[in-house]
Amino acid sequence: MTPLERLGLLALHRMDPEAAHALSIRALNAGLAPTPGPVTGTRLATDLAGLALPNPVGLAAGFDKNAVAVNRLARAGFGFIEVGAATPRPQDGNPRPRLFRLTEDRAVINRFGFNNQGAAAITARLAARQRGPVPVGLNLGANKDSADRAADFAQVLALAGPQVDFATVNVSSPNTERLRDLQGKAALTALLTGVLAVRDTLDVRIPVFVKIAPDLDAAGLEDIAEAALASGIDGIIATNTTLSRTGLHSPHAQQTGGLSGAPLFELSTRVLARISVLTEGRLPLIGVGGIASAEQAYAKIRAGASAVQLYSALVYGGLSLAADIARGLDALLERDGFASVTEAVGSGRGDWV
Repeated sequence: MTPLERLGLLALHRMDPEAAHALSIRALNAGLAPTPGPVTGTRLATDLAGLALPNPVGLAAGFDKNAVAVNRLARAGFGFIEVGAATPRPQDGNPRPRLFRLTEDRAVINRFGFNNQGAAAITARLAARQRGPVPVGLNLGANKDSADRAADFAQVLALAGPQVDFATVNVSSPNTERLRDLQGKAALTALLTGVLAVRDTLDVRIPVFVKIAPDLDAAGLEDIAEAALASGIDGIIATNTTLSRTGLHSPHAQQTGGLSGAPLFELSTRVLARISVLTEGRLPLIGVGGIASAEQAYAKIRAGASAVQLYSALVYGGLSLAADIARGLDALLERDGFASVTEAVGSGRGDWV
């Protein structure tokens, strides 16, 4: 982290978290954040469900909800970018305050509730982006007051699909009431079938992933695996935020919403490893939750992930963390004799199951 970036983070942490996040996006677009370009190399370049990634370190959905900073983010060192979530109609989300820093725990709690400017506005920005080597995807969401939430996911994909490189079905946010009910086997199978039917009408076939919660029990994980394999989905993102509050020390610990950051690392990695076992290597997995270092990214890969994503760690480590993790991951792969990320996938899964 440069002295300027460190000073900027100190200033942002003196502000309301949501205001600070909006200012960080403006600063990024103004050229005040590090943008070293995609970090890559022969060990780091990898394939994810047909996507050619410069490196396997991605940006999770939520940082750039409305796709206003895609061009800059694509030069920030990430190997792929996910924006959104986008819902068919714009919605304000839940009342403020709805974002909390848990500094003592290196964590964040949010209860945004899919606040976004709507699929039409987001799609227009995605259509105008500069295409490059870093794939850009969209997280698909459902409106809070929708009469048919399953149909909402397909509707967003029908509109935005031609402008993105991949899409994610987000049925695991804890901040839209009863959304996680869609993770049940029958409901999820029907939802994914509908989304993939829309995907198959697009001129270019894009991979579609499903993002799952870390709070599922053993039976729930088995249902997810069976539904994913039966539907023909292209991969699973494990995991979203958690409702657990175990071991927290921050005065904000009991705020409602989804917890992300350092406390989620172990839980999400165990879920990732279990899903890897249940899917028998037949689906690529993306590991998310608590990654703040190259070592933690490497642990996710060795637990079964073909790629990883981060977000909350940027609150504490700055945007330069993405490039630092990618470079550190390259060094770890070289140290252990792996010629590629693919060779390392699942090599340490036994440590987590």
